[in-house]
Amino acid sequence: MPFHGPELIIILVIALLIFGPKKLPEMGSSIGKSIKEFKKGMSELTTPKEEEPKESSAANLDAIEREIAAKKAAANAQEARQPEVEVGANETKID
Repeated sequence: MPFHGPELIIILVIALLIFGPKKLPEMGSSIGKSIKEFKKGMSELTTPKEEEPKESSAANLDAIEREIAAKKAAANAQEARQPEVEVGANETKID
């Protein structure tokens, strides 16, 4: 049942009297956002989601493992370069 001009004007005047001039624009925007989210949700339900290929997640896992291995190797190399016993400025090292 679509509303025509005079009916719509009467409904808007009644809403203005009930809610006031400050609250009416806020309500209009919240109703608009709700309708937009509803349409978005309905379109997500009707259109199937594209699933991520399993090869892609396996490739990501391999890349992460390579990165971790490279960081461990760099840490081990840096550790090997540092002397085991640090000698202070006033101390002498005895071999």
